[in-house]
Amino acid sequence: MRLDKYLKVSRIIKRRVLAKEASQNNLVYVNDKLAKPSTIIKINDILTLYLGFKIISVKVISLENKNNNIMYELIKEEKR
Repeated sequence: MRLDKYLKVSRIIKRRVLAKEASQNNLVYVNDKLAKPSTIIKINDILTLYLGFKIISVKVISLENKNNNIMYELIKEEKR
């Protein structure tokens, strides 16, 4: 699944356009590598997002949104 779509479907970021802009502005890393919106996400990838005054790290646990289950596990959330 594409990074921008995953961020939207998992509800980490509310809109796909915002997810795309965040990754184009170098605010999203996948496994400690700078990610583009088209980066393919796999299970067990670690996503790090620099959003506003927060740094959020999550682990991908699912690529499908079945029965509104959580698609990621929060690893850490800290203030900049």
